[in-house]
Amino acid sequence: MRRMVGLLTCGLAVSVFVGMEPMRAEADGVERLTVRILAEYPHDTNAFTQGLIWCGDYVYESTGRYGASRLRQVRLSDGELIREVRLSPRLFGEGLARRGEQLVQLTWRSGIAMIYDFATFRETGRLSYSGEGWGLTFDGGWFIMSDGSDVLTFRDPDTFAVWRRLPVTLEGRPVHLLNELEYAHGSVFANVWQSTDIVRIDPATGAVTAVIDASSLPHRSRMAGEDVLNGIAYHAERGTFLLTGKLWPKLFEVRFE
Repeated sequence: MRRMVGLLTCGLAVSVFVGMEPMRAEADGVERLTVRILAEYPHDTNAFTQGLIWCGDYVYESTGRYGASRLRQVRLSDGELIREVRLSPRLFGEGLARRGEQLVQLTWRSGIAMIYDFATFRETGRLSYSGEGWGLTFDGGWFIMSDGSDVLTFRDPDTFAVWRRLPVTLEGRPVHLLNELEYAHGSVFANVWQSTDIVRIDPATGAVTAVIDASSLPHRSRMAGEDVLNGIAYHAERGTFLLTGKLWPKLFEVRFE
């Protein structure tokens, strides 16, 4: 059964149908893409990036680590911090998604998702879930969440109850360590933790329709094993993606080609 959802333009929905044909893959079933850098912007090298949203001229970022987790709004052009919320030292910030005038921020192992007012960052509620929280995105109808496994979980936007679980496969094999998520073009884009790959996933079948090699992005190695690619956001009006990594000094505006 098709479900009407929204094609997000910085949180604004335009009605489409899940179940419409995804972007076409090549003859072998999976596109192999790379990134073309269009612009570079400053990024806080203390930001352990876990979730990323690009809206207008601003970036909204969830950062991790106990005692250092934040929700931040930053001006993209110059990296100026506009506002931030510091999480309790007992909470480890993870994925971030926007639903209308709400921001929802996951935590790693606490089973808590904080709800904030988008404009003010005032906390307005909390949701609960079992298991680990890694990445989060919103497709206009459901929250889609990763937990580091090969499964995406679709959750009710009001209660966070599980609607369905979707195993993700690449040419029939499970894709583990799915991390930060972004919904765009009717597909789910996911960072694969500890790699420079991004996978594009068909949300109807779980099949990977493209693998994007982001290894060409330059970054200064600061903490081996920790400064990994993580952070993907889409700007519908510009038709470009923003990529970064944990502790990276730059955000990169890119196209996949």
